[in-house]
Amino acid sequence: MRIRIVDAFTESPFAGNPAGVVLLDTDTFPDDGWLQRVASEVNLAETAFAHPLPGAAEADWALRWFTPTTEAPMCGHATLATTHVLRNTGAATGTVRFATLSGVLSATADDGGTITLDFPTASLTALEVPRETAEVAEAIGADIVSAHRAGPYIDDLLLELADEKTVRALAPDLAALKRIGHRGFLVTAAAEDPTRGYDFVSRMFAPGVGIDEDPVTGSAHTALAPYWSARFGRDELTGLQVSARTGLVRTALRGDRTLLTGAAVTVIDGELLV
Repeated sequence: MRIRIVDAFTESPFAGNPAGVVLLDTDTFPDDGWLQRVASEVNLAETAFAHPLPGAAEADWALRWFTPTTEAPMCGHATLATTHVLRNTGAATGTVRFATLSGVLSATADDGGTITLDFPTASLTALEVPRETAEVAEAIGADIVSAHRAGPYIDDLLLELADEKTVRALAPDLAALKRIGHRGFLVTAAAEDPTRGYDFVSRMFAPGVGIDEDPVTGSAHTALAPYWSARFGRDELTGLQVSARTGLVRTALRGDRTLLTGAAVTVIDGELLV
């Protein structure tokens, strides 16, 4: 069977967030242990597995995502990567609906090559700073301006820091973050210069699920979108994830749904022999 590596949320290879994509020709998923072993072998932030759902009323494909150590309840970049492969191989056109652990998610490719994901907007619950965040601030290595718990499909702490420069310079204690728990620790700040094409920056650390730093996290933008839209008073924004690879995510807040738009590039197309 074929396996692809696709760089998501970028127009250039070797940037954005790489995801493994395996399209299955069966009508069920293989054993969970096999899926996890493949994802561990690929050793990217996520590997996506999808199979068609012929005649299904609500969705066209079933989709699951695995990190190197566990199954993920939601993943944006690997969904974008899967849609990119479906479109490029002719397996799907127009809007594709995926049955996932996060409900039915849809993805629409436009004529220009970008793909828009329709995901549930994350809920944000404020935490008291510094009483509830002192341990996190020590592990992150920076003062926290405000903190929120994001859910329900993601289990992240959204942490606003003082400025873009602070976010870029972070070198957190990953072992300490892993002990604290949560899927991820999402640090963010307003853009230093919005004229450069983005409104806010972010980084995502998720050592608890086998990802020290995720290059570009689509699902995290379902929390970043409502957070920064409330701050800026605009529903449509652009976020830059300032990992070493970097990547742009355009967000559009639509009430209880968030649209995430980006591009993708296939960099490896090979054969899975087992």
